[in-house]
Amino acid sequence: MRAVTWQGKRDMQVVEVPDPKIEEPTDAIIRVTTTGLCGSDLHLYEVLGPFMEPGDVVGHEPMGIVEETGSAVPELSVGDRVVIPFNVSCGHCWMCEHRLQSQCETTQNRDQGTGASLLGYSKLYGQVPGAQAEYLRVPHADYGAVKVPEGPPDDRFVFLSDVLPTAWQAVEYADVPDGGTLLVLGAGPIGDMSARIALHRGLRVIVADLVPERLQRVAARGADVINLEEIDKSSDLAEQVRARTDGRGADSAIDAVGMEAHGSPVSKVAHTLVGLLPDKLAEPLMLNAGVDRLEALYLAFEAVRRGGTVSIAGVYGGATDPLPLFQIFDKQLQLRMGQANVRSWTDDILQLLTKDDDLLGVETFATHHLPLDEAPEAYEKFQKKQDGMVKVVFNP
Repeated sequence: MRAVTWQGKRDMQVVEVPDPKIEEPTDAIIRVTTTGLCGSDLHLYEVLGPFMEPGDVVGHEPMGIVEETGSAVPELSVGDRVVIPFNVSCGHCWMCEHRLQSQCETTQNRDQGTGASLLGYSKLYGQVPGAQAEYLRVPHADYGAVKVPEGPPDDRFVFLSDVLPTAWQAVEYADVPDGGTLLVLGAGPIGDMSARIALHRGLRVIVADLVPERLQRVAARGADVINLEEIDKSSDLAEQVRARTDGRGADSAIDAVGMEAHGSPVSKVAHTLVGLLPDKLAEPLMLNAGVDRLEALYLAFEAVRRGGTVSIAGVYGGATDPLPLFQIFDKQLQLRMGQANVRSWTDDILQLLTKDDDLLGVETFATHHLPLDEAPEAYEKFQKKQDGMVKVVFNP
């Protein structure tokens, strides 16, 4: 089959790889009909290369049609239409039973000190072959695969794999009081969808970003927007937010940016230098050093009100990144974060998606629908924020 593979830093190639096969009784094989390009994939493209090997199949946002099932997958049948969560979870361990599927004890990567395995996401998370491919082996399909109805286009459901549950959890973790204000930092796919979910719940939403096309999208949904390109320094953003919230600041903030934040030339140099090192030297540095660009997180701490909550949906990688603990303590901030526990939220989200009205605008959420062969160019354009590219889906 054809698949998108990592071959080196900023070098994605579509090549022929062996077809997947049933390996465990709980496996299923699906024919991928739609699969997404995620901002997290850019971490592999640029920053987390030390944990990749040439030929690794990438991607973790698929849906498709069941082609084959293992003997222990009674709930699925050939021909079923399914969405596959990005994290691989068993459904029966202590963590899964406590709705912490991203920490699944069956698929945890104890040798790396990380949580549940992820589709297509490096040695750090199990090196499971990914979903930007024509076919996909789905581990623990007896629990993970989400059946969706026939009829609506793939775009109605494909974001159940990652974008929707990640954004849903970010809003849940933000714990915005009724009638409160939520600040969303970053209007990429996760920030955009977080804003849509919060607006659907009747909250006031302020979104800050530096890409005009992204701000236009959320403004059209009803969000108040702030263009970071028009602000001189971080304190100015906090002042703007306070000016719109009776001088206090937002009740809650979502950091939907993570390690790819703009600014911080020192951290950018650190990213680049680590990427140039041999893997055996780069891996411990990535795991044990402070190499992230933390501007978005610092903005969240500054712009949220005292006693507020910061929900972190953006991915960070440095283990010793410096945090302003005095500020966090003095302002009595609450922090919540983590990989999305996808299966905790899919049933609730599916109830919205199966209504006649496209309440969250998912059918028009993707800005680009591309064939798999155009993946290498899409990665480059997505990273550079070119061509109005906010969300890309591939149709193998």
